[in-house]
Amino acid sequence: MPDNARVPARKQGFVVAVIGATGNVGREMLNILYDRQFPVSKVIALASERSIGKEVSFGEDEVLKIQDLATFDFKGVHIALSSPGAKVSAVHSPRAAAAGCVVIDNTSHFRMDPDVPLVVPEVNPEAIARYKKKGIIANPNCSTIQMVTALKPLHDAFKIKRVVVSTYQSTSGKGKDAMDELFNQTKGIYANQSPAETKSLFTKQIAFNVIPHIDVFLDSGETKEEWKMVVETRKILDPEIKVHANCARVATFIGHAEYVNIECERPFTDKAAREVLSKAPGIAVVDRRADEGYVTPAEAAGEDPVYISRIRKDTSVENGLSFWCVADNLRKGAALNAVQIAEVLAKEYLSVG
Repeated sequence: MPDNARVPARKQGFVVAVIGATGNVGREMLNILYDRQFPVSKVIALASERSIGKEVSFGEDEVLKIQDLATFDFKGVHIALSSPGAKVSAVHSPRAAAAGCVVIDNTSHFRMDPDVPLVVPEVNPEAIARYKKKGIIANPNCSTIQMVTALKPLHDAFKIKRVVVSTYQSTSGKGKDAMDELFNQTKGIYANQSPAETKSLFTKQIAFNVIPHIDVFLDSGETKEEWKMVVETRKILDPEIKVHANCARVATFIGHAEYVNIECERPFTDKAAREVLSKAPGIAVVDRRADEGYVTPAEAAGEDPVYISRIRKDTSVENGLSFWCVADNLRKGAALNAVQIAEVLAKEYLSVG
C-alpha cells in the first residue's frame, strides 16, 4: 500500500490530494478532512521538491510522506485541495483538472476568472455547479470569506447597498515565516535587539504595531488586498453592492477581525439584525453589551464559526448597521471553506468509481 494511503484501509471513498501540505493552510486542510470524517479512500500530500520525504500528520495515528507536486500524476484523484501559492497554482491546478481532478484552489490566481466559480458554501453553494467549465473552484480571500458569510443573511433580509470594512489581519495570513517574524521580533525587543534586525517580510516593524498595508499598492491608492475584498464580494454576493475596504496587519498570530459598516435599502432594528444573524449558517452571535461580551481573534483561533459581536445601529445614515466580525483565517478563512466545498461536491456532483 502506498505511503499516502489511509491505514487501515477504509470503505470506498474519494481519493483526495492536498497541495501545499506542509504549509499552515495545507496542514489545516488535512486536520479538517480528518475531523469532519470526509469520505476518503486515500489522501495524498503534495508539495515542492524541497519538501519531498517530509512527513505530515493525518489524524492521530497516520503519517503521510510528501510527494513531489511537479511530477505527480493526478489521474485517478477525485478532488485536490490546493494552497501552494498563486504562481504554482497557475501551473498545476489546470494540469490536475485536465487529468479529471476537481481542484478547489485557495490562491488568488483563479478567483476573478469568469469561468471559475468563487464559492462560500453558506453564501452561494449553487455556484459550485459551474466547476465543470474548467474543473476548478476558487476559495475566496480569507477576509472576504468571513465578511460575506455575515453579509449574506443581512443582504437577504434588508438589501445591502454599501459596505465599509476595516480589517485587523493576523500574521498567519502571510504564512508561517511571517508568524516567526512576529515571534522573533517580539522576543528581540525584550532583549534590546533592534526590530530592523529581524524585519524581512513586513514593510514596517510588526511587533507591538499595526501596519496599514497588505499586498502591493495599486494605482488607485488602495492595496491589492483591499481590491480583492471589493471585487470578490461583488462576484460572490451581488455585483450591485458598493464596497470600500481598509486592510491592516496587526501583531497577532491567528484570527482576522473586521469592523463592518453597512447601509441597507430596507429599514430594520438592531434587534432584527441580531435575530437574522443568529439564525444564519456558519455564524455564532456573541453580543452582550458588557465587559467580555464579544469575541476576539485569540478566542476564535481553532474554532469554525464566524463570530459576530458589537451589533448596533449606525444613526449617521439611513438604515445603517455596524458589527464586529472575527474568524480563524486558517480555518473558515481558508481550509474549512475548501473542505466544505469538497463536501458539497462529494454529496451532489461527484461519485466514487
